[in-house]
Amino acid sequence: MTFARIRALVVVGLLLIGAVVTVVMALTKDTQTGATIADSCPAGAVPAQAKMPEQSQVRLRVYNGTKRPGLANTIGAEFKQRGFQVTKMQSAPGNRTYDDIAIIKFGPKALGAAQLVNANFLGEATMQFDIKRKDDLVDVYLGNRFAQLATRIEVNQSIAVLQQPDLPPGTCAAP
Repeated sequence: MTFARIRALVVVGLLLIGAVVTVVMALTKDTQTGATIADSCPAGAVPAQAKMPEQSQVRLRVYNGTKRPGLANTIGAEFKQRGFQVTKMQSAPGNRTYDDIAIIKFGPKALGAAQLVNANFLGEATMQFDIKRKDDLVDVYLGNRFAQLATRIEVNQSIAVLQQPDLPPGTCAAP
């Protein structure tokens, strides 16, 4: 064996030992192990899901807050055609009426989903966030000023304009 070959084997061996030592130290000194989202939120803050999901992941309840019969069923069916999961279509509790275009009620787990639903109203729905809600449902209350849902092209344009929602007070970003 020549001296050049021995020297090359020694250099490769030293590089291999250095790489093994670096990997072992990186794994043992890792400070991110076991970190959770609750650890990264300030004390008392609730993790909120601000990322907009796919339409098929959004669960809706549609309520008719007008005197127009069957409106919740009609709009609920339209949301279903657009790929949303509509779990309930009925009159607003107590047959209450609303003067808005729509009111969207949601909790921290549905922040991004509510923004996506609002895009179907061109961002003109009244958003009502409830930090105490534990479900991932979005409630849509159709109001007297409601005429129709936006077209798919208008929805896509509205999503681009609305972008990701701002985090409400008392919340922090969930992963």
